[in-house]
Amino acid sequence: MIDLAYAMGTQPQGGSPFGSISALAPLALMFVVFYFLLIRPQQKQKREKSQMLANLKKGDKVISQGGILGTVVGLTDNVVTLKIADQVRVECLRSSVVGLWGTEGEEKREGGS
Repeated sequence: MIDLAYAMGTQPQGGSPFGSISALAPLALMFVVFYFLLIRPQQKQKREKSQMLANLKKGDKVISQGGILGTVVGLTDNVVTLKIADQVRVECLRSSVVGLWGTEGEEKREGGS
């Protein structure tokens, strides 16, 4: 019965004052690593894409999310009209434009090869 009394007694209070802070340190370190490896590059990529979409102009050669290559012939706030062949124009959402393609240097190399 005495063993039961000792088992129900209070626990010794001998801990360091930094016990809870040191327990949170690995979590803070993981957050910092995730921020620099995942969150920050995604924010940069998103900022670059929104800047590219804002700077679209007629004559730019773009690639759409579906893989369609075309030249911008018309722009509105949400819609881009692409010329993909002679007499063929396609409207797509501005947000579905993935990027620019076909700079002058690339066209010369492709044509010369």
